[in-house]
Amino acid sequence: MAKYHQETIAEVIKNLDSDSNKGLSGAKAEERIKQYGLNELTEKNKRSAWKILLAQLKSVMVIILIVASIITAFIGEVRDTIVILAVVALNTILGFSQEYRAEKAMAALKKMSVPRVKVRRNGQIVEINSTEIVPGDIVILEAGSIVPADMRLIEATNLKIQESALTGESEAVEKSTRPIEEDNPSLGDRKNMAYSGTVVTYGRGIGIVTATGMKTELGKIATLIQDTADTQTPLQKNIDQLGKILAVIALGIVAVIFIMGLLRGEDLELMFLTAVSFAVAAVPEGLPTVVTIALALGAQRMLKKNALVRKLMAVETLGSVNVICSDKTGTITENRMKVSLVEMAGRTMDFGKEDAPDPEALPKDDNKSFEIMLTAGALCNDAEIKPPVHKKQQVDMIGDPTEGALVYAAYRVGMEKSDLEEAMPRILELPFDSERKRMTTVHEITKNPKGQVPADVPAHLRENGVEKYVAFTKGAVDSLVEVCDRVLEGDEIHEIDEEWKRRIIETNNNLAANGMRVLGVAFRAVDPSEVEEKKVEERNLIFTGMFGMMDPARQGVKESIITSREAGIRPIMITGDHPLTAGFIAESLTMVDDKSNVRIGREIESLSQEELDRVTSETSVYARVAPEHKLKIVDSLQRQGNVVAMTGDGVNDAPALKQADIGVAMGITGTDVTKEVADMVLTDDNFTTIVSAVKEGRTIFDNIQKFIRYILASNFGEIWIMLLGPFMGISLPLTPLQILWLNLVTDGVPALALAVEPPEKDIMKRPPNPTKQHVLANGGWNVIFIGLLLAAFSLGIGLVYWLNDANSPWRTMLFSTLVFSQLFFALSVRSRTKSIFNAPFKDNPSLMYAVLGSFGLQLTVIYVPFMQKLFSTQALGIWDLLLSLALGSAILWIYEIKKLVTRKDNRKQLSVEG
Repeated sequence: MAKYHQETIAEVIKNLDSDSNKGLSGAKAEERIKQYGLNELTEKNKRSAWKILLAQLKSVMVIILIVASIITAFIGEVRDTIVILAVVALNTILGFSQEYRAEKAMAALKKMSVPRVKVRRNGQIVEINSTEIVPGDIVILEAGSIVPADMRLIEATNLKIQESALTGESEAVEKSTRPIEEDNPSLGDRKNMAYSGTVVTYGRGIGIVTATGMKTELGKIATLIQDTADTQTPLQKNIDQLGKILAVIALGIVAVIFIMGLLRGEDLELMFLTAVSFAVAAVPEGLPTVVTIALALGAQRMLKKNALVRKLMAVETLGSVNVICSDKTGTITENRMKVSLVEMAGRTMDFGKEDAPDPEALPKDDNKSFEIMLTAGALCNDAEIKPPVHKKQQVDMIGDPTEGALVYAAYRVGMEKSDLEEAMPRILELPFDSERKRMTTVHEITKNPKGQVPADVPAHLRENGVEKYVAFTKGAVDSLVEVCDRVLEGDEIHEIDEEWKRRIIETNNNLAANGMRVLGVAFRAVDPSEVEEKKVEERNLIFTGMFGMMDPARQGVKESIITSREAGIRPIMITGDHPLTAGFIAESLTMVDDKSNVRIGREIESLSQEELDRVTSETSVYARVAPEHKLKIVDSLQRQGNVVAMTGDGVNDAPALKQADIGVAMGITGTDVTKEVADMVLTDDNFTTIVSAVKEGRTIFDNIQKFIRYILASNFGEIWIMLLGPFMGISLPLTPLQILWLNLVTDGVPALALAVEPPEKDIMKRPPNPTKQHVLANGGWNVIFIGLLLAAFSLGIGLVYWLNDANSPWRTMLFSTLVFSQLFFALSVRSRTKSIFNAPFKDNPSLMYAVLGSFGLQLTVIYVPFMQKLFSTQALGIWDLLLSLALGSAILWIYEIKKLVTRKDNRKQLSVEG
């Protein structure tokens, strides 16, 4: 394998059979596209429509239903077969449609824009789609452009590339063209290479493409990620486990009933029908459908809140999340540097507020210094901004983010760079380099036809000896002070002595300790002879002040972090940024109490598993973190039993996202590779959206618990009826279609309404849902007991009617009383402790509509002739119907009394603890 970073430029060009001046010919480029393919990432394990469809049929309960449909077909009950298969089809369609839509939404995100790039072809510079680039192409790189493929740099003029998407390093890397002797340096140390997916932030360059598509470093990571298998979520495991348990119970009891019936001499076909009825009663057919619909509805609500769920069953995992590992830049912060304050010889102008500062409000002397500061910051600068068309639109910055912040600061107080450049055009420059840590530009002060100096030129410059030419210098404060001999204080200039130096350096250190990036600004008059000689010297400068800049926290993030902590969720910041910056942001957002409690990535490299687990259990801020460190941190947190959500945008984040229980990708800044491995994509890249999604996940899990308990209590009622009925002489208390009606209509419709129950007030003030806790935890015996009560009232009234007159509508009374009991139970199960009378239906009108609708449907089954024939029912008299309703309501009053006792016990416990 070629090691292009070690080769000279001439060797690379020769080995790739290209020409640095002419580039490739059109014919050669066509040949190489056929040889290497298009420059794009391919999905190895892409989920096709068929794969998504088949995944819906793997549930144990769905398999049980399919087996039941085969048995009913075998014994000639075609109606039952059709109804059961319709249930399977409904569940499959619902699950398929949501997941397929999510895949389509992901595809749309990927195709939002295909970058255009400049290349040399046939001796001409042309613009083509990045997918058409091939090895050997000569590519032109400019500030703001995305590097379209891996390439060896052959020209680099002040070139800086932001490689955080690949290496995690937040600072842009200064590039060169010199060969690197080291055999296998890290990607971040290959200063003469540019990699696919990274961004040019400064300068310009030319590169020759060495790899495209899946052969790039980006593609290699994509290949590794696509080989990883998916795992089941806790709810998937719970429902599958529940299905297996119910299947085993059903098979055991069916076998007993079947054998006992045959021993009593019952008809074989009747026994088959009874067996299928019991199996259908034992299995909550509506459960997979209702769970799928609940998750789909939750996913749709989350999408409205800017969270795209890619894997439907992962929604509920959010409810169990107790650790959120988040990147800082772009998720917690805005990902755009802004000037927070301007420091001028001890006087400070606050720029951190939403409203722009008013220079006129400053004392006159400070106003002069302030004007020079902003003028120097905007002109000694290669960044540009595009003003917004309307107020709500953000300002677009082109170029280095730090320089863009300075241009924007001037713009906020009405000083546009274009106007300043017109009044003082740049004529000379001394570019920034990493040794000097400074940049200097020389400007000519123009005059209008009347010989007047434009109003945009600060008057204070002329007052300090600047006549025609001025030099502005910006850079690191400690470096800048070395070439300054005076300091501007208000409208007075002082010699810089040791005391002034101490004050300047101390102010710089204080700002840096508060997480700010600090740049100093200075100026001096330039003699015309220097301009004639085109000689720029950084000497005898007048130190003017400092800009303190930060990437500010997003609006609402602090409140979301406080909410997270109240909800038992531990937010952790993992960033490639400086420890001081990370610590300050974390402390200001209440993530930590002490901003010095920050771990550096390299500190965890040599730790044993036990040491690492101890560190991760105590540390909430990590800085200067590399990709492998993120994976270690996530793995360690999971070893301790935590359910981890991990956010990321760069390719380097993808392995950690795949490892996490919930991988969260950024929709705006995230790479395609990261989005592909994620369970959820944030379309607004905002930490607040994650917390909203967690709240939604908890609400969904709460509601799933409610309707699972509701459905299973109803199913246990049917089981008790089918089990006890034969012992009381009733061979077939309920027919298979009556049970399906119960399970799908009178169970399923109210259960769906329970799925949209609003969150309870304390949902984000209680611990996360334990992952090892079964979905029926603390409610299993309650479900069996309620089921027994449902059976007692229903079977009791049916038995009384049957014993009184075998030709009476005993089965209809039994059937209807069970239906009405379930509907009244649905009203009461909305909360385990709150009374139905304190839970107004306006909070969830869907439930009242569902109950009334199900009641109406049940009346059609009782009184409409066609339905009577289909469901083996008889018309009830008015008193029979009222008796059935009264018995059905008994379950509500019993459950309300139980909740009253629970509330009193809770109050007693709180008073004891208090």
